[in-house]
Amino acid sequence: MSVRRVVPDVASERFAESRDFYGLLGLVEVMNHGWVMTLASPENPTAQVTFASHDATAAVRADMSIEVDDVDAVYAAVVASGAEIVHPLRDEEWGVRRFFAVDPNGRVVNVVSHRRG
Repeated sequence: MSVRRVVPDVASERFAESRDFYGLLGLVEVMNHGWVMTLASPENPTAQVTFASHDATAAVRADMSIEVDDVDAVYAAVVASGAEIVHPLRDEEWGVRRFFAVDPNGRVVNVVSHRRG
């Protein structure tokens, strides 16, 4: 299993203001679904921050997202560990497969892979 990126997820209703502020630091908008927006560095596209007003399919908002190369293998390992799953493994309409688990600090982690094909 390999980690592709780790992204902080910030609870926010202020997308325009956040885009303007973080734009001063060199980040640009790379994704916006209305309820979730991601800003990234043009020079280092894995340097990202995500802002979300809510989650379109989960009852909770994630505190961070970790993109992995094999979300199914990670899901099996996390379930076997006994960690709490708060959003089951599923394919989302925007092209990702993901689940949410609670870490030992009570933080919700969105574990995600982009679907191929």
